[in-house]
Amino acid sequence: MVITIKTPLSATIITSLHAGDEVELSGTIYTARDAAHRRLYDLLQQGSPLPVDLKNQVLYYVGPAPARPGKPIGSAGPTTSARMDPFTPALLEKTGLRAMIGKGERSPTVIAAIKQYGAVYFAAIGGAGALIAQCIKKCDAVCYEDLGPEAIFRLTVEKFPLIVAIDGMGRSLYR
Repeated sequence: MVITIKTPLSATIITSLHAGDEVELSGTIYTARDAAHRRLYDLLQQGSPLPVDLKNQVLYYVGPAPARPGKPIGSAGPTTSARMDPFTPALLEKTGLRAMIGKGERSPTVIAAIKQYGAVYFAAIGGAGALIAQCIKKCDAVCYEDLGPEAIFRLTVEKFPLIVAIDGMGRSLYR
């Protein structure tokens, strides 16, 4: 059975999800890769406000390809999540971020933070960027446009197919 959820994500939604659940996500999500994570982390360390409110939000680890004419976005497949691991615990603790989307396993430190701060990690299918892009209905740059595809974008998604890879209890499909 596929579970349908919408953003923003509440604590109730997070606790209802279990590792292995198939999910279709709709609503607003944000993109952020390595360089954007570094900038967000640095702002948190300085005690400065972030350029985007991540409370109850979802970060998708993706650097989308340029859009073709008439399309909101190009191919948008997930990137390897482990590259964001040094920054993730602080983001979860200080922003109220609820979920991340990427591919691959997360570190024990990130799994502990997911459990501690009531978050979830979704896996998207690597190599399926063109198919995933069909679920993205709108794409707007939010900040860090100088980073090109690694800027932070706000995406409107419909029925984005995901798998709960690590749930709020720390249970992982990878272990």
